[in-house]
Amino acid sequence: MSNRDLPNSEFPDDELRREQEFIDGLYARVDVLRGETETSVEDALAQGDKPMQARLERDILVAERSGLLAALNAVDGSLCFGRIDLADGTAHHIGRIGLREDDAERTPVLIDWRADVARPFYLATGHTPMGLRRRRHISTEGRTVSSLHDEILDLGDATRTGYEDHNGDAVLLAALNSARTGRMSDIVQTIQAEQDEIIRAPYRGVLVVEGGPGTGKTAVALHRAAYLLYEYRELLARRAVLIVGPNPAFLGYIGEVLPSLGETGVLLATVGELFPGVKATATDTPQAAAVKGRAGMADVLAAAVRDRQALPDPVIAIGHDREVLMLDDGLVSVARERTRAAKLPHNAAREYFEGHILNTLTELYAERVGTDPYDGSSLLDASDITQIRDELAENPEVWHAIDQLWPRITPQRLVADFLAEPDGYLSEEDAAAVRRRVTRAWTVADVPLLDEAAELLGVDDRWARARAERARETQIAYAQGVLDVSYASRTYEFEDKEDGDPDASEVLSAHDIIDAERFAERHEEADHRSAAERAAANRTWAFGHIIVDEAQELSPMAWRLLMRRSPTRSMTLVGDPAQTAEAAGVGSWADILAPYVEDRWEHTRLGVNYRTPAEIMELAAAVVRAENPDFEPPSSVRSTGVRPWVRRADGDLPEAVAKAVAELTPAEGRLAVIAPRPLHRCLAARLDGVTAGAEPDLTHTVVLLDPRQAKGLEFDSVLVVEPGAYGTSDLYVALTRATQRLGVLYTDGLPQALAAGVTGP
Repeated sequence: MSNRDLPNSEFPDDELRREQEFIDGLYARVDVLRGETETSVEDALAQGDKPMQARLERDILVAERSGLLAALNAVDGSLCFGRIDLADGTAHHIGRIGLREDDAERTPVLIDWRADVARPFYLATGHTPMGLRRRRHISTEGRTVSSLHDEILDLGDATRTGYEDHNGDAVLLAALNSARTGRMSDIVQTIQAEQDEIIRAPYRGVLVVEGGPGTGKTAVALHRAAYLLYEYRELLARRAVLIVGPNPAFLGYIGEVLPSLGETGVLLATVGELFPGVKATATDTPQAAAVKGRAGMADVLAAAVRDRQALPDPVIAIGHDREVLMLDDGLVSVARERTRAAKLPHNAAREYFEGHILNTLTELYAERVGTDPYDGSSLLDASDITQIRDELAENPEVWHAIDQLWPRITPQRLVADFLAEPDGYLSEEDAAAVRRRVTRAWTVADVPLLDEAAELLGVDDRWARARAERARETQIAYAQGVLDVSYASRTYEFEDKEDGDPDASEVLSAHDIIDAERFAERHEEADHRSAAERAAANRTWAFGHIIVDEAQELSPMAWRLLMRRSPTRSMTLVGDPAQTAEAAGVGSWADILAPYVEDRWEHTRLGVNYRTPAEIMELAAAVVRAENPDFEPPSSVRSTGVRPWVRRADGDLPEAVAKAVAELTPAEGRLAVIAPRPLHRCLAARLDGVTAGAEPDLTHTVVLLDPRQAKGLEFDSVLVVEPGAYGTSDLYVALTRATQRLGVLYTDGLPQALAAGVTGP
């Protein structure tokens, strides 16, 4: 690398000194902004004006929710990371957020990496310089400039700084070789051209980003979210962006990326967290998850709902005013079919069913007591019929019958009852797979069923609407009282003024400029939650954009859930069909999308592996080729010279694992032990500080995972235990998590594809 070492004390070099002064000025500006904000808050809250204080507290909360202070606090790591020098002599510094001068023109000081003017920083080449003379990468440690790397794009420019990087890969390779921390870092400084094209693609429509392990799919998706929030701020800040990950550990792993880019208004969730009030904590068998994930489960649940719309067996007798009215299956069947014809969800349709039953009972009673015995004519007029209906509506037996025939049902009740007794809806084998009695814990595969049930059932909101209307009337009445007092006070103040006094005629009271209804609306309590927070609590929320990672693993039922949350079909789907492991996973992009957008979707592929060294990728690819000889893995950009090893563990497996962990644990960074779940307890007992659990802490030096938990993660070193216990896709995932070193331990059943890597006892 041509970039010379930098002194630790002073910076005699003019280029380095200038960049350090610029960085210092940026942070001084940020400190002032932060300090002014905090000081204004403190001063405002110190005021004695209670209404003023309440308003200021509200405004402060809104500002915090908007992410302003969070963005300033999050970018301390490397506020500025680059500079582009244009052919016309101008230069722009590129950073995580944009900052401007306080002059009238609001001159840019730092260009946001997402702005169009910053794009040449990622796309310019010597062949296509895009108007640039030079591209500079600025590396920092905290607020101190640690190194500069210049790329010359105009070969005719003889000016040199001494920081020229002739191969242009120094910054990228340094990032790839750096020790992992247990949290994904952003790639904003090293975005490659193929990644930039995906990040800046239009937000409308469905974009599928496919790529093998280590191609940066997840990082690209997250930076795409940051770009869309920048480019379409007004729309997406209001509707929010949803990012769906495969498991909680993965969400924790990626959780700091968007805040580091100044974006906090995004909802991160697993499928198991997308039904408000439910968090999936139980575990299904693979067969149960596969059955629950089938598209046909939508029809099964619809049939379960229809079965709750019952008929009398054989009749229901209702006593009313010394008469007994008989509801038989014929009468109820007519009411049921008329209600179903409205094509409303079950609970929302109940109001119609109630009306039909009340009308039927009214006709029965009127015929019984209001018919002339001689000529059969009716003795009742319209008011009599109305009175009879009103009296029947107050009869508890009527409502007991309606509850039997068309009960109110919650999604939880419907799904729990179905899982307890699935016979009659599924085959004997499938029913046995899913049968269980739900108490409190739900599984991830249950959540799409709950969402489907909620869609089929709907909500009978008559009581909620009535309560809201009563509360509104109370508020309006209170507001009217306030206005009346204001008017009376103003009348008393001016009652002694003479007619024609201009002061008396021009004074406006509150009555003159606002009525009670609008006055009440202005004093309604505002909802200061962010769009993401409101979306998390609202099952019917329509997101502005949805990003799905490991999308190939989602079941057809899970896709039905997600598509309800994206009526505009604005989505980015990230995954790799070769890594499909879940039995319910769809795998094929066409099969996933055809029911919703047919063939109206874009597909792009990332083909460069930035994570996995060539030596490790060669071993991992052999596993897939044993099943699919035509498989072509992504090409690795680097080789470490360290080959993975495969060893037989004779005797005590936990002891062999402990020795291998001691050998592989890096001086800096993280190591993952990937082993079958049944081995976790015994392995954790022999590894200091390691625990077995569903949500491991990835910031620990050594963590214990199974292959499904390891999806999307990366570690400096990886130890794979008992590879013969995994399917092909799970083993492929496990073998491709390492950035530096890989070891494999087995006791028996070594896959043939790994045999070539055996290195010794």
